[in-house]
Amino acid sequence: MTQPLQFFQYENGILSSENVSLATIAQKIGTPVYIYSAEGFLTPFREFSEGLSEFNHLICFALKSNSNLSILRLLAQEGAGMDLVSGGELYRAEKALVSAEKIVFSGVGKTAEEMQQGLNYHGTGIYSFNVESIPELKLLNEVALNMNRKAPVALRFNPDVDAKTHPYISTGLKKNKFGISKSEVLEVIRSLDQLKGIHLKGLSIHIGSQLLSLAPLDDAFGRLEELLCALDQKLKSPLEFIDLGGGIGITYRDEKTPPIQKYCKLIKKHFGKRLKAPSQLKILIEPGRTLSGNAGVLVSKIIYRKQRRSKDFLVIDAAMNDLIRPALYESYHEIVPIHEKHLLPKVKTNIVGPVCESSDCFASDRPFPAHADQGELVAILSAGAYGFSMSSTYNSRPRPAEVLIQKGRFQVIRSRETWEDLIRGED
Repeated sequence: MTQPLQFFQYENGILSSENVSLATIAQKIGTPVYIYSAEGFLTPFREFSEGLSEFNHLICFALKSNSNLSILRLLAQEGAGMDLVSGGELYRAEKALVSAEKIVFSGVGKTAEEMQQGLNYHGTGIYSFNVESIPELKLLNEVALNMNRKAPVALRFNPDVDAKTHPYISTGLKKNKFGISKSEVLEVIRSLDQLKGIHLKGLSIHIGSQLLSLAPLDDAFGRLEELLCALDQKLKSPLEFIDLGGGIGITYRDEKTPPIQKYCKLIKKHFGKRLKAPSQLKILIEPGRTLSGNAGVLVSKIIYRKQRRSKDFLVIDAAMNDLIRPALYESYHEIVPIHEKHLLPKVKTNIVGPVCESSDCFASDRPFPAHADQGELVAILSAGAYGFSMSSTYNSRPRPAEVLIQKGRFQVIRSRETWEDLIRGED
């Protein structure tokens, strides 16, 4: 699994990626700035592809983790599909030229308008709607009939498995809002003849994010396997695919994360026979953070060092509006100086942003180089997933620029917002 500094390493004393100095980018583009490594996205994607190469498969990037158009194009050109959860994300996929047969639409609250948008995508409609409730299925049936279409559907099965992750990103327990129970799946199967606008193509599951063990997935896959066996005698035509979701964790600090190859072997263990002839069931997975997390960093500049008796405060120009994960999840992100000469000695430090909230804190009581001072640069690591995509303009702070490094060159893939951008659309 990727490590925080796998794609960002010190070269000649300066933190760099793909032979490009992050200090050079910060000097030309300003701070704060999100910087991504193309290889950081492509390396784990290729590991998944290799691990599933013997099967008919589709790797759908969970667009919500990082939705920049250049990133989507990068992955689409490598063969990726997209897993999305809103009409806006479908619009982004269209602008990134993602083909219709590579898009699955998840999410518990799809509207009739979003369903129409999905059915009309590229004239043919998307590959599948991952339906999460019986009321949603009935509405989708109605929308499809009104359009003289059949909506392709996978029923999202909630296996009631504890993913052993942060409660905010757990999605596979019966108390969560996601998916439907086994009894509801069987109820849908019994009523399929009445749903003339529905084409049942598959089943999907997703039990949570940032999983540090394969054991919960092993459990969930086993329950899905049992459900598939139960459906074998009930379905008039066989399913075309199963969507196993995403969720494999990344290393933010010192977590021991599951290797991609072991994850692929787990899929083979449970579904290998079904994925080969004569049934040739297609396998879909939806990695997000696994591809994007350690492919990006947030570079910031130190505004002040405030010295106190018990510890120092470093005030940087990035804030919780730029990267909300520490404030929202109390998540850990490694923070390092851009210049390696400042690595030692270290003192107890709080690294904070300028937003008027005590929660605007990236690190508390963190050992950090004592000589790092005003005007110098730091990098917040593992910021490629749910960084910019969850950013806001709180405190009327324009959102940062985004930069992509590829093959020894960098380009701005999203311009820094201006003050004029902050009030666009207001009277």
